[in-house]
Amino acid sequence: MPEIKYHYEGKIPLEMHKVRIVQKLNLVPIERRMEAINEAGNNTFLLKNRDVFLDMLTDSGVNAMSDKQMAAMMEADDSYAGSETFTKLEDKIREIFGKEYFLPAHQGRACENIISQAYVKPGTIVPMNYHFTTSKAHVVLNGGSIEEIVIDEGLNVESSFPFKGNMDIQKLETLINTHGAEKIAYVRVEAGTNLIGGQPISLQNMKDVYQVCKNHNIMVVLDASLLADNLYFIKIREEACKNMSIREITRAISDVSDVIYFSARKLGCARGGGICTNNKEIYLKIRELITLYEGFLTYGGMSVREMEAIAVGLEETMDENMINQGPQFIEYMVGALQEKGVPVVTPAGGLGCHVNAMKFVSHIPQNEYPAGALAAAVYLVSGVRGMERGTISEQRDENGNETFANMELLRLALPRRVFTLSQVNYAIDRIGWLYENRNLIGGLKFVEEPKLLRFFFGRLEAVSDWQEKLVAKFRSDFGDSL
Repeated sequence: MPEIKYHYEGKIPLEMHKVRIVQKLNLVPIERRMEAINEAGNNTFLLKNRDVFLDMLTDSGVNAMSDKQMAAMMEADDSYAGSETFTKLEDKIREIFGKEYFLPAHQGRACENIISQAYVKPGTIVPMNYHFTTSKAHVVLNGGSIEEIVIDEGLNVESSFPFKGNMDIQKLETLINTHGAEKIAYVRVEAGTNLIGGQPISLQNMKDVYQVCKNHNIMVVLDASLLADNLYFIKIREEACKNMSIREITRAISDVSDVIYFSARKLGCARGGGICTNNKEIYLKIRELITLYEGFLTYGGMSVREMEAIAVGLEETMDENMINQGPQFIEYMVGALQEKGVPVVTPAGGLGCHVNAMKFVSHIPQNEYPAGALAAAVYLVSGVRGMERGTISEQRDENGNETFANMELLRLALPRRVFTLSQVNYAIDRIGWLYENRNLIGGLKFVEEPKLLRFFFGRLEAVSDWQEKLVAKFRSDFGDSL
């Protein structure tokens, strides 16, 4: 696709859509934001949306749907069994991924649960380029363990390497030779890597991983939840793929994956998910678990209306003009924050802009959760809700010791086709002001700490009166402004 040229300096993302339905937003005063974040236990997950201005928590289930998706939902066939809607989605999966067997599930973590139950046994290992919170939890709950073998460059926060989500092939070979192929439940490839800044994996690396696994008769499982962004990055960053269409790249990725699962809350911009494969033995092994945990094989816990929307959404994902807006908005936000000196993950990845909390609030020790503190501070001064992706998103070891994350990131997700550029610029402005006043930010400590997935439910409190001081500074600089 030809690049759009600009006559002025700098590149401004251009939305290839128009807005026809709007939803009113609310920006409450900072004093109410102070009350709200404390009511939420300084956990942005527990904020009520009525107190949130721009919700950058996630892109899961909050991407804007297209007019064609909304129209398709009216055609849904709600038959319990043999639904025509299911057949439509199954056919679309076959067309795009070339996979014969499709099993629906209500979202991505349901797929992870089923795959883990089917293949993870006590003592087995699941190598990954990098873990996601729920993918790791399901493996561990079934008695397995994970090994992260992302390339070393992947943990370098500031970099120019285009595919920081790549798996280290030598580490994979060593892992297999050390433990034996029979100990490897499967190899999980995440495209792209959520917890290290939405960084993509290259098609060539996926091919290399697949070849190693085939040599050892090991199954390759692709988490395609963030595939849309990864497809775009392969198209523009991988030289061998620049003349390939998005559809061709998708099929090439599918061809080096034994099993693909995805959350349609991300891929397809609707609410559901699924698992697909060409291997009948795999299909039959996991089929009964779908019925047990999700529902019958032609709906899998999903509304048929959502299934209609997913079928359309997957087709729209093949359109470069649809999938490019997220990465382009993220790149714009990353560049603008860099100009203000704000430390961010580079190169810009998918899913959202990731602020490097370890460097932003370098005075806060990791045992006081710098990324969580920064998330609370950003909400306080802007009403923008981001997500902690650091040590709070980990969990303690079996002895109760804290497991410190490799990175302390504040993720500011940019759901597809949701925010305007002026809203992104507002967030940039407030984060820039906060960076100038970063020494006012203090740490957090747990007051309620669940053992599993604590970042969802845990409650924390400030270790000092730093929030009151930040509010006072805000009023001093902004006056009566919201």
